[in-house]
Amino acid sequence: MSDTLTLSAETRDRAGKGASRALRREGRVPAVIYGNKKDPVGISVNERELYKLLMTGHFMNSVVMINGERTLPKDVAFDVVTDRPIHVDFLRIGEHSTVHVNVPIIFTDEEEAPGIKRGGVLNIVRHELELVCDAAEIPDDITISLKGVEVGDSIHISAVTLPKGVKSAITDRDFTIATVVAPSALKSSEGDTATTEAEGEGE
Repeated sequence: MSDTLTLSAETRDRAGKGASRALRREGRVPAVIYGNKKDPVGISVNERELYKLLMTGHFMNSVVMINGERTLPKDVAFDVVTDRPIHVDFLRIGEHSTVHVNVPIIFTDEEEAPGIKRGGVLNIVRHELELVCDAAEIPDDITISLKGVEVGDSIHISAVTLPKGVKSAITDRDFTIATVVAPSALKSSEGDTATTEAEGEGE
């Protein structure tokens, strides 16, 4: 289960682009806490502290305590040039709120997958699963074993054992998470594209 992270914050009195720029010059990142039937509150957080949490790799699926309030990060905006965080949205949640989170997938037992041993390639369709669970029981990741997987096999959500109390947010279809494809299939599709382009140039 994801650890609870802690982030200190200061209340933001002024809004607007000028105020946000001034905060960033001071090494702070503007943010907002909203939801749980309360008014949104403008805050700012220390950029270094935020960056440390972002580097944990599970910031977006961890509960973050901000000045005693339990929150879940919902969106982080980054500067397109510097890649520095420039704004964060936090959703207020109760201790046992039901939350939607994106949790990373880890594939294991590649050495026990006959299809991969024979040169097949794991084609990952989804790197994360959108899950619904209790805020106190958010998994760090979902492990999927590739044991026994052959070339041409697909792994669907129905074949994945999720932790107790955790459900997929997508319930209307048995979606594909990954497939094992033959390397020749990859080569031939690339070759077809090249041929089509060559034919197009000759016209």
